[in-house]
Amino acid sequence: MINNYKDFRQKGSWNMKVAKFGGSSVASAAQFRKVADIVSSDIERRIIVVSAPGKRCKDDVKVTDMLIRLAEQVLAGEPYDETMRAITKRYADIADELELEANGFLAELTDDLQSKISAYRNEPARLLDTIKASGEDHNARLMALYLQDFGLEVSYVSPLEAGIIVTDEPGNAQVLPESYDKLRQLRERRGVLVIPGFFGYSLSGHIVTFPRGGSDITGSIVAAGVKADVYENFTDVDSIYCVNPSIVADARKLKEITYREMRELSYSGFSVFHDEALEPVYRAGIPVCVKNTNNPAAPGTWIVAKRNHVDEPVAGIASDTGFCSINISKYLMNREIGFGRRVLQILEDEGISYEHTPSGIDNMSVILRASQLADGKDERILARIRDELVVDEVTIEYGLALIMVVGEGMEKMVGMAAKAATALANANINLEMINQGSSEVSMMFGVKEDVVNEAVRALYHAYFQELTVSQPS
Repeated sequence: MINNYKDFRQKGSWNMKVAKFGGSSVASAAQFRKVADIVSSDIERRIIVVSAPGKRCKDDVKVTDMLIRLAEQVLAGEPYDETMRAITKRYADIADELELEANGFLAELTDDLQSKISAYRNEPARLLDTIKASGEDHNARLMALYLQDFGLEVSYVSPLEAGIIVTDEPGNAQVLPESYDKLRQLRERRGVLVIPGFFGYSLSGHIVTFPRGGSDITGSIVAAGVKADVYENFTDVDSIYCVNPSIVADARKLKEITYREMRELSYSGFSVFHDEALEPVYRAGIPVCVKNTNNPAAPGTWIVAKRNHVDEPVAGIASDTGFCSINISKYLMNREIGFGRRVLQILEDEGISYEHTPSGIDNMSVILRASQLADGKDERILARIRDELVVDEVTIEYGLALIMVVGEGMEKMVGMAAKAATALANANINLEMINQGSSEVSMMFGVKEDVVNEAVRALYHAYFQELTVSQPS
């Protein structure tokens, strides 16, 4: 297995690359031209996966959001002609600026949306899935037309033709194992193949979407299926930063990060990758390079199996808000067999998932997304815990943020948790909770939402300040 960037330089050239282009990379005609330049510059970029057009500027609207609005209007029985025209215009604007003859394409787009509305207007989940998926599907068709006009040998390949077969869970598709055998056959195809991201087909023939951000998942599945030598993920930043650059100015760029570290950071709030997207390439041992469509010459960040942790034990810091904590106290709790199971059973009965369960001998907390406690669930849960578990005290604390410090090198370093606690204390930030997994790949800290950015900056300076001085980004 190729483990790191040094191995790639020794290997020399690649035979096949799968490149995924996100929404910002395909948002306009200017971005289409950049994609064409990138694809044509390397004959080994043989398969590309595209998202729906994203925002062209800060106040713009993503095509996916327009499509969701269209589906909502249909389901509500509201007029939707204006939304339909706005969607068609986005594609027409791209085609016009590229000087493409696209009347046939635009007519097919409108007919396809109307056909899907007619077929599924009485099936809300199906309608939403099939309408959302059309954003990627039609953008892939338009991209194939443009790359052909650009002079490349190109084919549009639908997920059905490619063999992306998924579970029949609208909005939450999971790829089925048999997909990979079919995908492998794409290696035999000539020219460049353009595949829409975000969706697959169920065994019954229905379009089913992956979770939002799922074009990353499609790219990863395709790369694993064709046994690509590398999976390139093109976005709008030169590299992955070790911390959100909107929180820390001049944040360090990462040259390398491991699959496990990236997975932890994605879960914890990093927006570069959907947190399910790495599994297929991780299982297949395929390295990922995150690159910038607007600056393709930049080296980007490599996501690999192993990296050198000696000088950089911490890979990154991520944060997320919107959490709450159910705090339970009961004397001699540790002697009560099945106590934790019964708490979690109450949450399961209410259809609630949890994130973490830090505990002591007479107390435990359950950290979860606060949005799950709407519609009176909070009061029902509190009442059941009081009545069924006869606790001394149970409360819910809202307004929590979670910060994750991630790095595979931390397990071999002494004092990593102490450094974080000291940094937060020096910044006068109260720790609501601290938790470290058994793998020691990450440490989690809970703080109040109103001080989360300040806490992230304190931790960044504690772990990265010396490196930033000696290795400027």
